[in-house]
Amino acid sequence: MNDRSMFHQLKNIDTAFRHIKLFSFVLIAACASICGYTIYKSFQMVTHIQERIYILANGKALEAWSEERKDNIPVEARDHVKMFHYFFFTLHPDDRVIEVNVTKALYLADASAKRQYDNLKENRYYSNIISGNISQEILNDSIRIDINQYPFYFRCYSRQRLIRTTSIVTRSLVTEGYLRNVSRSDNNPHGFLIERWRILENKDIKTENR
Repeated sequence: MNDRSMFHQLKNIDTAFRHIKLFSFVLIAACASICGYTIYKSFQMVTHIQERIYILANGKALEAWSEERKDNIPVEARDHVKMFHYFFFTLHPDDRVIEVNVTKALYLADASAKRQYDNLKENRYYSNIISGNISQEILNDSIRIDINQYPFYFRCYSRQRLIRTTSIVTRSLVTEGYLRNVSRSDNNPHGFLIERWRILENKDIKTENR
């Protein structure tokens, strides 16, 4: 093999090596681009998911869309207050039903609700519900939330219906309290806690014979 032939072979090897280097560089660049794009899309998807808010309305999970949770505070706050009053005031002549409902309500409020429950229990309110075969329902008329202060102030306007064997008594019920943020949980899906809750008005409106 002469020098000219060896030089030609070396040149071919050098060219092939450069081609391999170029191909490797292009391949690495392509892999890096794909990885970067994948990471970007994953981050975008996570951000997209985090902007979804799930709320409970009438016991059903609904998906709400908002750039920030604060946009949904009035909706969630009203439903939290509604849920608390539903469980606290929906009673039937069954001590187990009363215990289950009140327990659910007390997860949503602080000691001010527990004190109210203890007062009612001490005055034999629940015993009278059972012995009189009375069912109690609550109808929420309106719930006002002030999100311009924190904790958020609320006032709830409702009607109670006490269903007896011979009559139905309708009573007005007005309560107020404050809402502060807490961690969401299975027992507290909205992530609020009612504080300083008190009953402002609770009086008979009308009585209907059955």
